[in-house]
Amino acid sequence: MTVTITPPMSDARAREIADGFDLRALPPDFYANPYPVYARLRETAPVRRMPDGSYFLTRYADLVAVYRDAHTFSSDKKVEFTPKYGAGSPLLEHHTTSLVFNDPPLHTRVRKLIMGALTRRAIAEMEPGLVALVDRLLDAIEAKGGGDLVEDFASAIPVEIIGNLLGVPHADRGPLRDWSLAILGALEPKLTPEQEERGNRSVGEFTAYLKTLVADRRRHPGDPEHDVLTRLIQGEEAGEQLSESELVQNCVFILNAGHETTTNLIGNALCALQEWPEALQQLLRTTDEASLTLAVDEFLRFESSNQLGNRRALVACEVGGVQLPAGALVTLCIGAANRDPAQFADPDKLDLRREPNRHLAFGFGIHQCAGLSLARLEGRIAVGRFLARFPGYRLTESPTRGGRARFRGFLHAPFALR
Repeated sequence: MTVTITPPMSDARAREIADGFDLRALPPDFYANPYPVYARLRETAPVRRMPDGSYFLTRYADLVAVYRDAHTFSSDKKVEFTPKYGAGSPLLEHHTTSLVFNDPPLHTRVRKLIMGALTRRAIAEMEPGLVALVDRLLDAIEAKGGGDLVEDFASAIPVEIIGNLLGVPHADRGPLRDWSLAILGALEPKLTPEQEERGNRSVGEFTAYLKTLVADRRRHPGDPEHDVLTRLIQGEEAGEQLSESELVQNCVFILNAGHETTTNLIGNALCALQEWPEALQQLLRTTDEASLTLAVDEFLRFESSNQLGNRRALVACEVGGVQLPAGALVTLCIGAANRDPAQFADPDKLDLRREPNRHLAFGFGIHQCAGLSLARLEGRIAVGRFLARFPGYRLTESPTRGGRARFRGFLHAPFALR
């Protein structure tokens, strides 16, 4: 049985999509394989003006320039998201209060508090528990004789890790994945009424739950060296003042940021190895920590979990030789930049020994992902132990893509052990 993972796209079709490129009107074959379209845009319109007046950037150097200049390019999304979600909506409150969509000083305060619980020592201390979690999942898969790479493995790992970081009781973790998918799904360039309703409902349900959890944690604090929620609460007392909304919404953000991207990393990696059997055999021969660490960064470059970022130009400026007016909305195409041949040799090849590999999957500059070391650890342990246990695994049918432009991953990927 032939399993298709990333269907090819003809040059003519890539040119057709690129010439009429509109993030709000993307065809199904783009979602299946966007990279030929990105390549065409990099070559012909690397700073592409979109039908809505925004700009779409695909070159590595241009993304780095924008990331570096936080004074010119704002991450604050109030101007962009208010008409999208509507004043007073739960989605607007969440996505304009979370760490990733804010500038200093709120961004600085919250990031400092989170990083205090994600020190190198704290992450190293998570490894034994992570190994035990992965092994339990692998035991269950072996007992069934196979399963789903996403549902039974990739998605279960970050939910547990982030649940532990926030001190969410195990009995309460059931809705976390669905809440996260709905809230992040509302970040797509074009929303359906169903996506908007589900996103608003999920923010409401999640924040209501967290308010109860926060009240309990105030009465019964955890260890601030490991419990991010306790650290955020105590940070208020230490002068890093967070409002109740800032506290709760950034707990929602921590789950979302740590869940979707890590699920995609693990799922994308194990599916990519099925498409690149020589890389799989190479990794099976060298599953030491250094080789796995290199491989994880290549998986992140090759299939970036988060494909798009956004900024707003505060003043008139120039990017890649193109003049942008003050107020211009800019989309940073991480997926395109991570396959830019000006930065990466043979960029469409999965090269698990690629060095250097300065990919942008974690962003760059002051907004670089606060949990990147934890994500790398999760990827290394999950992929390494899966391959050690099931070296002959195979997909039994074509995996189902998530169908989103911003977050690239799979919803389902059924597999057998051999």
